[in-house]
Amino acid sequence: MDLSLFFVAGAGIAMLLLLVVKLRVPAFLALLITSLLVGLSSGLEPQQVIDSIKNGMGGTLGFVAIVVGLGAILGQILESSGGIQRIADSLIQSFGSGKIQWSLGVTGFIVAIPVFFDVAFIILAPLLYGLANRSGRSLLYYAIPLLAGLAITHSFIPPTPGPIAVAELVKADLGWVILFGALAGIPAMIIAGPWFGQFIANRLFVPVPEAHRDQSTAADVSAPSFAWMSSIILLPLVLIMLATTAPFLLVAESPLLTVVSFLGHPFVALTIATILALIIARKKCDLSREALLNIANKGLEPAGVVILITGAGGAFKQVLIDSGVGQMLASVFIEAQFSVFILGFLIAAITRVAQGSATVAMITGAGLMAPILELQPMSAPSLGLLVIAISSGATILSHVNDSGFWLVSRYLGLSEKDTLKTWTVMTTLISLVGLASCLVISLFL
Repeated sequence: MDLSLFFVAGAGIAMLLLLVVKLRVPAFLALLITSLLVGLSSGLEPQQVIDSIKNGMGGTLGFVAIVVGLGAILGQILESSGGIQRIADSLIQSFGSGKIQWSLGVTGFIVAIPVFFDVAFIILAPLLYGLANRSGRSLLYYAIPLLAGLAITHSFIPPTPGPIAVAELVKADLGWVILFGALAGIPAMIIAGPWFGQFIANRLFVPVPEAHRDQSTAADVSAPSFAWMSSIILLPLVLIMLATTAPFLLVAESPLLTVVSFLGHPFVALTIATILALIIARKKCDLSREALLNIANKGLEPAGVVILITGAGGAFKQVLIDSGVGQMLASVFIEAQFSVFILGFLIAAITRVAQGSATVAMITGAGLMAPILELQPMSAPSLGLLVIAISSGATILSHVNDSGFWLVSRYLGLSEKDTLKTWTVMTTLISLVGLASCLVISLFL
């Protein structure tokens, strides 16, 4: 083993964490700086380092930029049309008051597919206040199930940016990621959502913040129906899943297989869903063309940061591969016969705890796992499962260095100590149940 490369690998990871955690350098810039230093320190010529960064970033963004961009526009349309609130209210009415926690968990699980976590929570927070105002229960009774559903889908189910980025970096098929994300996410949502929500609400009473007491949470009657909204959200997932399973069900090279594979490609599936959402918003909500254009542009604003960070993660991965650092790390773990699922989980978990961002943790974990997969190829289902293992690690122990921690703390009126008891424990439960589900599923692959 080349000890100099081992040192470069350790120093590179330490540098990344130092830049993000201590010096508060933006993640995009920190990843680029680390990529440059790792490439030069490993012995690559300066031009080779530049080429690695260019190729890694370009190769990653060719897929991620389109998918994240389309997903951002779709989510913004659903938010601005009142569709997200419509889904929440419809699910709560369907489940009934006796199963309100389950309806909130399902609401979070569905709503976070097209909408960023923080945006979805801000939109639905008034719904939580209204429920707690009417019942007199602890706000946590309603908030924890919703937060669990939102957090799980945000980490496990494409087209949210995290799993999209990880899938592209390790070259996993999105159909398998969606399938295993759902299989791992459902038990995680049940345990970290309704079960933990009821447990902690019985031990910690949190009143509705004074500014939000006794406020109405009725949905806008002009919003599109629940059927339309749920159809738009589920359509791209169904098309992608059909494209993944079609090769096992249809004759190879048949015209039908070609059509299904085309329609189920993430580019096409999300484009169809976005066009449908625009048409429905125009017809059902009577939004002008100019209003729809403004909505689409607004949706792209937060997506830009995610796209750049993901591209820089791709550059980091490529430098690790081209410099030989990644292959050196890969050979060490392969010789040690270490489970790739546990390894991916641990890398992402350590990065998450150290610097806070789940997206950066996912990208770092995937970037370090990619060279291992070069030497130890995995089947398509196993790659999909690896994405969920890495995403599970990136969800663990959200604390004071995570913006989500403060968002939840402020909207629920929690002290830092109580946020650690509730939100931090909830994210850790999601992480551990997600890993356990991955290990169980891996026994059958």
